[in-house]
Amino acid sequence: MRRGIFGGTFDPIHMGHLILAQEVHWRLGLDEVWFMPTGEPWMKRGQSLTSKEHRKAMVELAIAGNKGFKLSTIEMDRPRETYTVDTLEELHQGEMQHDEVLFIMGLDTLHNMHKWKAPGRVLELVQLVVALRPGEGDLDLKALRAIDSSVAERLMTVDLPLIEISGTELRHRVTAGQPYRYLVPDAVGDYIETHGLYR
Repeated sequence: MRRGIFGGTFDPIHMGHLILAQEVHWRLGLDEVWFMPTGEPWMKRGQSLTSKEHRKAMVELAIAGNKGFKLSTIEMDRPRETYTVDTLEELHQGEMQHDEVLFIMGLDTLHNMHKWKAPGRVLELVQLVVALRPGEGDLDLKALRAIDSSVAERLMTVDLPLIEISGTELRHRVTAGQPYRYLVPDAVGDYIETHGLYR
């Protein structure tokens, strides 16, 4: 199978995430896109995250009804800090050992990837799919080329419409009592209200 992995805190998951995943699924002919909420992301040490249970529930609500989307809790199920390379190694040896695996990310994530644990091994395990939006800047592979000179051969890009939605902005809007309808799926908005998240 040809599977995409889309990781993130999803705090909360929003329409920008879903549009990106749908575009990649369609344009690259993927069988599935796995949404993989982070458990204890090491790059966000000291930052406050909404509980795993709430973030998992919001992803489930957001992707319900889309047969091409799947939730994976592999990182959330770990009782320690999570590293992408460990997750990919586990999948490579197990559920995805015979699959072509594409790792979906934004340009900002790509530019920080050289700071990850074992980025060279990540590049060996997956094909990178980088979402490009108008006005975001250039694709800079200098830091990754120092790790793997053939990184450009392991990377493809997908152009997306400019959709300015971020989890940070959404949390601020909820906290401030500002409208956020249409920025998240209705079911996710209802969940946020019901559970009093981000207040």
